Amino acid sequence: MKKKLVSTLLCAAMAVSLLAGCGGSADTSATTDTATEGTDAAAEETEAAEETASAGEGKVYYLNFKPEQADDWTALAAKYTEQTGVPVDVQTAASGTYESTLKSEIAKTDAPTLFQVNGPVGLASWKDYCLDFSDTDVYKELKSDDFALKDGDEIKGIAYVVETYGIIYNADILNTYFGKDYAVVKSVDEINSFDKLKAVADSIQENKDDLGVKGAFTSAGMDSSSDWRFKTHLANLPIYYEYKEDGISSTPAIKGTYLDNYKAIWDLYITDATCDPAVLSSKTGEDATAEFALGEAVFYQNGTWAYNDLSTNGMSDESLGMLPIYIGVEGEENQGLCTGSENYWCVNKNASEADIQATLDFLKWVVTSEEGCTALSQDMGFVCPFKAFDNYPATNPLINIANDYVSSGKNSVAWTFTTMPSEEWKNGVGSALLEYAQGTGDWDGVVTAFVDGWASEYAAANN
Repeated sequence: MKKKLVSTLLCAAMAVSLLAGCGGSADTSATTDTATEGTDAAAEETEAAEETASAGEGKVYYLNFKPEQADDWTALAAKYTEQTGVPVDVQTAASGTYESTLKSEIAKTDAPTLFQVNGPVGLASWKDYCLDFSDTDVYKELKSDDFALKDGDEIKGIAYVVETYGIIYNADILNTYFGKDYAVVKSVDEINSFDKLKAVADSIQENKDDLGVKGAFTSAGMDSSSDWRFKTHLANLPIYYEYKEDGISSTPAIKGTYLDNYKAIWDLYITDATCDPAVLSSKTGEDATAEFALGEAVFYQNGTWAYNDLSTNGMSDESLGMLPIYIGVEGEENQGLCTGSENYWCVNKNASEADIQATLDFLKWVVTSEEGCTALSQDMGFVCPFKAFDNYPATNPLINIANDYVSSGKNSVAWTFTTMPSEEWKNGVGSALLEYAQGTGDWDGVVTAFVDGWASEYAAANN
């Protein structure tokens, strides 16, 4: 990833001034307009949308990527339809099935008018379906061009959320642990490397009965609702550090320089855990969420998007903390959390002219209206890179924790997994990780899937 992009993403994701909701008009100057002007502008937008609806023109079909926000998007779409009369259908792909679902839906007569890609690699597969956003109002609402996904001079995608992930921890249980005689550290601030993380996790696992937990880490489920946390998000770490060492932003052939580090953190996840690694094929993302929310585990690899699920399951804001994913790399004491985006809106240029306009009008409303911005920033807990998101503070405590890491000078880890050559590559790595975990394969199989699989999938995608 370009240094400029990474820098802008980090600043946008973490700066306190950006961690906010929105209101006001779609006009560039609206961020400094008065509240009255913002209200007038919003009314004008609604009136214009109502005029389009009254003419009987256009509908929106959004194929949503995020199952955890499915209900929020459905509710927001209903509000827009109530205000404007424009039909907005939101369908959500099951976890881990977005690409296959999109391939199926895009071939239908009533294909999605709005979908998403995960970055440059995803765009390569779908760019022929993507409208050029260059002259659209929603593109003009972006805070920076670095949030635009380009194909030559054309804007084919727009990032709508910047997110952060790491190792979420239960602060209540960890504080209880710090008070024990067997505790190897006395403060979370001391957990600043893989060695420290492993020492704490091993100690918790050894004393789990006394602490009233089932394991240090939640189950590392390897079904489609959970495996992306490890074959994609965890795999980001060895890729990031290899790119950093080699001074590159992508490669046709990954070397696997840091795969021993990948093995070390994976071993920790599957041994100091709530379950035997032999049963990981049957464990789900919901299992991990429940284990963490019920206090059965202390550590849970996930991101800012997990907050709503944890809150719904009864966890208080004060109980939540987040650590970087340490893998034993030199200098990682200064490492921060993993920050970036794999969520880019694309508009189907093959839809009818009326449906394209209806979709663009809907997107403009989502990123400029009070209803849209409140839904994205408060209900969904998103950090959004649009101009209007400057007025309502974020309520997601995990976002505020992420901001604290940057404020303290920690170096955020870029989302290099957007350069992974294909979904098939991820699946190959995931299968190899599972076989290794359950004892039906060895680590060499993971290395082969990671290195040889990368080369072959890259070649296939670029021929």
